[in-house]
Amino acid sequence: MTYFSRTGGGSRLLLGMAAAGVAAAAYVQLRSRQAEREHPPTGKFVTAEGVRLHYAERGEGEPLVLLHGNTTMSMDFLLGPYIDMAAAKYRVIVFDRPGYGWSERPRGRMVYGPQTQARLIHEALARIGVEHPIVHGHSWGAMAAMAMGLNHPEHVRALVLESGYWYPTARPDVPMASAPASPIIGDIMRYTFSPLPFRAQWAPMVKIMFAPREVPDYFWRFPPWMAFRPSQHRAATAEIAQVAPAAAMLSRSYAELSVPAVILAGREDRLAWTTSHSDRLAQELPSVPYRVFEGQGHMLHHLVPEDVMDAVDDVAGRSYAPPPATQQRAAARTV
Repeated sequence: MTYFSRTGGGSRLLLGMAAAGVAAAAYVQLRSRQAEREHPPTGKFVTAEGVRLHYAERGEGEPLVLLHGNTTMSMDFLLGPYIDMAAAKYRVIVFDRPGYGWSERPRGRMVYGPQTQARLIHEALARIGVEHPIVHGHSWGAMAAMAMGLNHPEHVRALVLESGYWYPTARPDVPMASAPASPIIGDIMRYTFSPLPFRAQWAPMVKIMFAPREVPDYFWRFPPWMAFRPSQHRAATAEIAQVAPAAAMLSRSYAELSVPAVILAGREDRLAWTTSHSDRLAQELPSVPYRVFEGQGHMLHHLVPEDVMDAVDDVAGRSYAPPPATQQRAAARTV
């Protein structure tokens, strides 16, 4: 009798878990599809190495490419005053990086680290006729921008490196936060329960991004369910898992940087700690201007857009011609 009672209890537990999983999957699917209907692609598409990338354009003039950070998408740059300031002077091209927004991230073909993303963006720009752009990368996107400058120096006009994660540091959040990127189990997690706690933590997460300043009212228009769709959730959690090894690999080549650049950081950044990252990069690249903003956090293009725009204008005004040795290194480097 005891045996059957325990078995029955176990069966009921399994059935309850299965029912909860089905309900969670239905809810995630519902909110994801709703977010996509409310926020359809507003830009154009270009295919690079078989990967379809979405991008938006604003303004005319010298090209300025914007690469967003982890979890967000091109909408991060399209919200707020910075995009209008930039578009008044430059031809601004804002990409959804692979797997974000409306850009694809095919499975099983490659690891989408900074070098791979740099290669894809480089090819995409060539296909739409953009030459020698200024590349402004924020957070994880700053690593992709740095990789473009290192691997394709003859094709990059200058770099704006904002709030980057530049060196491998201890990240106790990685094992849990990156679990949804794992095969099979991660797939089940992303389509059922995993997006729910991430969505529940969205408001505190945004406040940390902007801390110690207040979040601008307009930023709350960013659609969190676009970020936590299973497809984008996979890209974001995969990049959380990759961030330390990607920084370790990329940091081996920082001394080779030859294109004009500027490093930007908020002294109170609570995501990419400035003392561990931008301060250290500035010490390794003493010839690169470094602007650190006291009392500011991670989202400088929202918090101090005029200063970020000044940095873009400054780096755009510096002349650059890659030396032959740099061109040969770029051609020989395997990415």
